[in-house]
Amino acid sequence: MDEKKAAILAEIPRLRRYARALLRDRDAADDLVQDSLERALVRMDNWRTGESPRRWLFTIMHHLFIDQVRKVARRGEAALLPLDTSEALSTPAMQAESMASREIIDALQAISPDRRAALVLVAIEGFSYAEAATMLGVPAGTLMSRIARGREELRALLDDQTRRRTIRIVEK
Repeated sequence: MDEKKAAILAEIPRLRRYARALLRDRDAADDLVQDSLERALVRMDNWRTGESPRRWLFTIMHHLFIDQVRKVARRGEAALLPLDTSEALSTPAMQAESMASREIIDALQAISPDRRAALVLVAIEGFSYAEAATMLGVPAGTLMSRIARGREELRALLDDQTRRRTIRIVEK
């Protein structure tokens, strides 16, 4: 395997994490990663040797994600029909997830895709504002605004969830 392909393969876990943050469906996220990798392999000449492929791959993925969002907006979203218990081929995982991390993930999924993408690239993936702005194709000021508004939205959602979870004991 050549050096370029090995460098691209090393980025798959990060691509999967970003795709799952963008999409609410694990299978759709895996499809997005696969589409991104296919496009990257076909257009490998566009990547400059010696540089990390990370930013290039994330840019490809973001553009494919935006294309999907636009396609859904034009055609409407497909609905999944629930399976009967006899038709279900797998069962959900039995391990318990931490309530706090579940609430954060749910809150992150509740904010707009533009804000979610900006937050994930900078706060989770560790890209600089300039790199993230380039990957998303927006000015740095727009990116910073999306991050600030996304953080505000997250705080409000998480504060609301915390308030709902609070139980008061009343003595008689």
